[in-house]
Amino acid sequence: MPKRKKYKKLNKNFVEVSEKKSFDIQNTNLTENNLMEQIKTATADLYYTSETDAEILPFAGERAEAVTKEEISSQVKIATDSSVEVKDFVEFFARLTKIQDWFGDEEKETAQKYVRLKELLEKNLRDLKFFKIGKIQIDIYVVGLDAESNLMGIKTKAVET
Repeated sequence: MPKRKKYKKLNKNFVEVSEKKSFDIQNTNLTENNLMEQIKTATADLYYTSETDAEILPFAGERAEAVTKEEISSQVKIATDSSVEVKDFVEFFARLTKIQDWFGDEEKETAQKYVRLKELLEKNLRDLKFFKIGKIQIDIYVVGLDAESNLMGIKTKAVET
């Protein structure tokens, strides 16, 4: 007789649970808290390198109609005269995920962590955008809308002189 498959309820969906009781929740509809935990895990020990190294952290905002310069400015409470640059989501990850021929094992693993983070955001958020706020000391937000239309993603800092 074949073994019965085990399933776990996750946000109105059921996902198959393997014998090891681990499963890939990146391919399911995640609740806000669950997605935030996934982002927190994916960003652990990741740093954005510019003229300084800054930790990459999860970001959870509030409900939004769209991912716009005005919405991000309002939610992160920046001055109205601050410079806000909107860029394509993939531009943030371009240099972080590219494997260079001089990379050792550690650099390759870091690039793979960025690939996994990028995929997590792509699978679970819509209308993803990359925002650079300020000049010289820059706040960076890579955000989209989750299933409940809340802004969510990652944030970090950069120094560019």
